[in-house]
Amino acid sequence: MGKGGQDEGKKGGLEPPTSNFPAWARTVHECEAEFVVSAHDGLRSEEVVKLREIYGLNELSKHSGPSIWQLVLEQFNDTLVRILLVAAVVSFVLAWYDGDEGGEMGITAFVEPLVIFLILIVNAIVGVWQENNAEKALEALKEIQSEHASVRRNGELIPNLPAKELVPGDIVELKVGDKVPADMRILHLISSTVRVEQASLTGENDAVNKTNHQVESEDIDIQGKECMVFAGTTVVNGSCICLVIQTGMNTEIGKIHSQIHEASQSEDDTPLKKKLNEFGEVLTAIIGVICAVVWLINVKYFLTWEYVDGWPRNFKFSFEKCTYYFEIAVALAVAAIPEGLPAVITTCLALGTRKMAQKNALVRKLPSVETLGCTTVICSDKTGTLTTNQMSAVRLVAMGRWADTLRTFKVDGTTYNPHDGIIHDWPTSNMDANLQMIAKIAAVCNDASVNHSAHQFVTSGMPTEAALKVLVEKMGLPGGYETSSLDSDEILRCCKWWNGKAQRVATLEFDRSRKSMGVIVKSKSGTNSLLVKGAVENLLERSAYVQLLDGSVVVLDDRSKSLILDALHKMSTTALRCLGFAYTDDLAEFATYDGEDHPAHKILLDPSNYSSIETGLVFVGLVGLRDPPRSEVYKAIEDCRAAGIRVMVITGDNKETAEAICRDIGVFTPDEEIHSKSLTGKGFMSMSSSDKKTLLRQSGGLLFSRAEPKHKQEIVRLLREDGEVVAMTGDGVNDAPALKMADIGIAMGIAGTEVAKEASDMVLADDNFSSIVAAVGEGRSIYNNMKAFIRYMISSNIGEVASIFLTAALGIPEGLIPVQLLWVNLVTDGPPATALGFNPPDKDIMKKPPRRSDDSLITAWILFRYMVIGLYVGIATVGIFIIWYTHGSFMGIDFSGDGHTLVTYSQLSNWGECSSWEGFKVSPFTAGARQFTFDANPCDYFQTGKVKAMTLSLSVLVAIEMFNSLNALSEDGSLLSMPPWANPWLLLAMSISFGLHFLILYVPFLAQVFGIVPLSFKEWLLVLAVAFPVILIDEVLKFVGRHTSSSGAKNWSAKHKDE
Repeated sequence: MGKGGQDEGKKGGLEPPTSNFPAWARTVHECEAEFVVSAHDGLRSEEVVKLREIYGLNELSKHSGPSIWQLVLEQFNDTLVRILLVAAVVSFVLAWYDGDEGGEMGITAFVEPLVIFLILIVNAIVGVWQENNAEKALEALKEIQSEHASVRRNGELIPNLPAKELVPGDIVELKVGDKVPADMRILHLISSTVRVEQASLTGENDAVNKTNHQVESEDIDIQGKECMVFAGTTVVNGSCICLVIQTGMNTEIGKIHSQIHEASQSEDDTPLKKKLNEFGEVLTAIIGVICAVVWLINVKYFLTWEYVDGWPRNFKFSFEKCTYYFEIAVALAVAAIPEGLPAVITTCLALGTRKMAQKNALVRKLPSVETLGCTTVICSDKTGTLTTNQMSAVRLVAMGRWADTLRTFKVDGTTYNPHDGIIHDWPTSNMDANLQMIAKIAAVCNDASVNHSAHQFVTSGMPTEAALKVLVEKMGLPGGYETSSLDSDEILRCCKWWNGKAQRVATLEFDRSRKSMGVIVKSKSGTNSLLVKGAVENLLERSAYVQLLDGSVVVLDDRSKSLILDALHKMSTTALRCLGFAYTDDLAEFATYDGEDHPAHKILLDPSNYSSIETGLVFVGLVGLRDPPRSEVYKAIEDCRAAGIRVMVITGDNKETAEAICRDIGVFTPDEEIHSKSLTGKGFMSMSSSDKKTLLRQSGGLLFSRAEPKHKQEIVRLLREDGEVVAMTGDGVNDAPALKMADIGIAMGIAGTEVAKEASDMVLADDNFSSIVAAVGEGRSIYNNMKAFIRYMISSNIGEVASIFLTAALGIPEGLIPVQLLWVNLVTDGPPATALGFNPPDKDIMKKPPRRSDDSLITAWILFRYMVIGLYVGIATVGIFIIWYTHGSFMGIDFSGDGHTLVTYSQLSNWGECSSWEGFKVSPFTAGARQFTFDANPCDYFQTGKVKAMTLSLSVLVAIEMFNSLNALSEDGSLLSMPPWANPWLLLAMSISFGLHFLILYVPFLAQVFGIVPLSFKEWLLVLAVAFPVILIDEVLKFVGRHTSSSGAKNWSAKHKDE
């Protein structure tokens, strides 16, 4: 913008040029000269065409997101998914290769790859759906842009020009209710005042007064640019003529749009996702090593050679047997991967979101539930989160019996509810004349209203004025008048009563120069008075008298003024916003004023006359107001401290007010030295990078006041670089980039903009800081439960790998086939793993420090424990397979009733040489309703004949995993201290899993698909006898773990005591 900017644009190509012209620090004449335009005529049509070629349309750019195919491919950028994909492809090829044989095993072979493909497809669909929602914050941002503008061009006013056609240099007229279409410099005020609601950009909840006067400094924050209006904000009072300075992506809202897009490009995986990826990589290496070992052990079966003259010759290769061991490698991959894990994690997180919703925390992105659990820093906004966002009066100072005495009343209450709190030491039945005058001015010189909506009290108008009306209700009525006689449905009954006593006939609107508002009122007796409220110092300057307790009026001397100013100073230092009250009955030409037809009305048309009207006032008292802290926040901050979570307050408010609130809520202690802990956003940004990091590493709370969006982003970026897990709260458009950048972005549900909500991971339904702390506790509990079921599922998989490895190493027939392992991993393990998500939380969960995001999911001790358990699973599943072939009874249980033939272990381990055995015969045996005979080929006993032994192996695996889920109830706690009924859902889940296993055993079609047969009662006794010891083994390991960890804890506490 400006001539220099235009030249640059013509040379520069596609990117719209940006301007460094500080319009806010230049006079109106200088701004018009810079853009070669006059406020009266506006731009000419040919100039508009040239400028649009340079700057383009006034709209936010559309960032093209990744295509649907890119999103699909991204879902396969995961180690576990890749292993599954390879396993599925290989098993499908092998099934196709074996397909000519047909029969039972042919059907089974195709079930496995199809199920794996189905898992991968569902996983990809869910992932793509989540990714597609990521850019919604940018769309929501576009909705707050203006659509039309009143523009002056070629000397004429165009009332409804599409806002996107604006160019820098355009002259725009703004009026009440307009959305500002671009960043603009105010040239002239049409009305006496202009107020703009810019909370979405700055976080300030009060509408801001605007002026056309330049500001002194070029380097100033948004709040300080009083002569500028910004795109996306709203005019709430007055009208003005403005000059467009910045359009499109160069506006403040355009910069936020760019920051949101940039932040969304650099979103990291959650701590759990990172750990699972690491686990997947380790798993890949382990599978590779085990497959290589299995092949090396069994190479003699598919590759043989003879030695001639000391050298290997006459190599013989069996493709069929090579394929068989390739199938074992696929089975290993299927066994090693917990296929059901993604589904169980999603279910657990979804259940967690329901629990959090009950605590007013609405989770938008499932992984956020887990990330919350390791939050180390909470960066919170002040207004509305730590405070109620409802102004309330807390001190009332009235004049005493003498001119040198004051009375101070403490006022309770933190909301707009008139019945919330009382005034201490209040003369209920005998309100004196001085207090009556304060009540009258507060009620009548006031444009706000309070309404009841959805179980809460809400205000329309200025929050400070609403707080004054609530104060009037707490003051009650003068003696002799009963509030019970008033309309019981009216919320502001006393205010209505006072307005009935004094009818307003004129308003002297507030302006920044005199810092006061006045109203001329006519009493029932017909006399006129002027009631004024405003900044205490300004009112004292225009006051000549003071009203005492009994209503008498005396001269305001220096002693009285000093006393009032001392009271003002005391309240201001505790961050109270103070307003004074004054009146006068001496109105000169306005003594008979009754409306627009009165001769004095023309004086009211010029706001510069208001100061001369408000002179010779009678000062009556003052009130201190503030946005009070939420009552529950102090306890929540204490909980954070106990949980090792640091709280940083980042606010757009001024430093003194923010410091007072932080002391009140416990971020700082009352006597704490906070010089190095309380900075402005600008002060922080001026520090060196190393100093910034040193500051952010301080223990305890920190405060950043007058913070802008870029400051919030810098704080979040540095914290994350330092390894902190950051939760950031926000409600405005200005907060969206930082919300997107933080590990957990938390938007406000009541006060929050749609942009903030769309950029966030979680929305607070009640805008309450304590809800964040409750959600962190819930997140920790959910993570602990997820850790329990992840370990449970991984330990089960270790057992399956051990089983297949032992099978291959011992050379016995395959005891578990891939489709059975898939069934166990997906279906049988699923219900218990999900039920572990319902484990009750530890009582001291918020007394422990947060886990580091790089903490190991599986420690060396846990891995050792599950290797022992896994080894037992392998021995038990392979052992029962061998026992069935080699024994007729075991542990006193006779299972020879089916008539199966016993063989020696040597025969079983060399079953591939069966065809060379002389006189080897096998008797028929029964399994359920079926009979198996082997007259044609006795060697088939080790293939189709292994169906009963396979069923026993599968049943032992299922039973062990059910018992193992009981072990997972607590990481180190014995089942005696945390019995199974501590989580009744787990008992139900075990019943479901056993029920599903019975289903595939006893439904003929399913039994055929899974290659199994029904078991007898005695065989079930054998299964349980072999499976139960897993509980005893883990109890011993837990006992060892408890004693080693307790000695470590004693050493840790002793070390910290010494420190």
